[in-house]
Amino acid sequence: MDFTAAVMGLSDTFLMTALVFGCALAIRRDAAMRLLAIMVLFSLISLVGRITGFSSIVRVINILVISTPVLLAVIFQSDLRRALLASRTRTPVVSEFDGDIETVEELLKALTDMAEKRIGALIVLVRQIPIDHIIHVGTQIDAKVTSELLNSIFLPYSPIHDGAVIIETGKLTKAGCLLPLSQNPDIAKSFGTRHRAALGLSELSDCYVVVLSEETGKISLVHDAKITYDLEHTELRRLMKKALGVKRRT
Repeated sequence: MDFTAAVMGLSDTFLMTALVFGCALAIRRDAAMRLLAIMVLFSLISLVGRITGFSSIVRVINILVISTPVLLAVIFQSDLRRALLASRTRTPVVSEFDGDIETVEELLKALTDMAEKRIGALIVLVRQIPIDHIIHVGTQIDAKVTSELLNSIFLPYSPIHDGAVIIETGKLTKAGCLLPLSQNPDIAKSFGTRHRAALGLSELSDCYVVVLSEETGKISLVHDAKITYDLEHTELRRLMKKALGVKRRT
């Protein structure tokens, strides 16, 4: 097989590469670049196989390329699940009420108090995507968010201190909740259960999850499977206002 024929035979492979890259880019940019590199490598190997006459290599590469949509569905299953859930969720509400601003301030006060005492905490701020289908364990509370209530929940001798509290529509709705742990193999081994749980939930929803480390007293915020470490109060306040939909007044 001459070089021209080999190149012509790769047209379908390059077309599939472009389609796969476009789909992956729409879902997650960082993974898309890695997939593009892999697909280009496959295409080059296929080209060499066609030129040298190794038809078995070409067949294997073609099978891998054809199977790519299935691999994409497996790799991005969390992102696809989150997108499907988001498409049928409620319209986000932007609040202009002082109640949500008070919620943010109460959260900050509680986190400051607990950080000084090295008390660990896990606080979920629900946004557009409901999480009822994810969290099956927890104690119903449905109360106003106050620093006193949060402190009492996370005290070490509290029976529900190890779980997460859920804040939704301006109220503390549940406590002692077990969150799904992230299965990402790239997570640092230094992460404790709270950080892994926060990452796990953020992979399945658009929640903001506040994590207070009992070892260091540092506050982190997890969103979209990413962790922002050791937040200062000003930045934490801004992010929590964004999570709760508090509109900035002019």
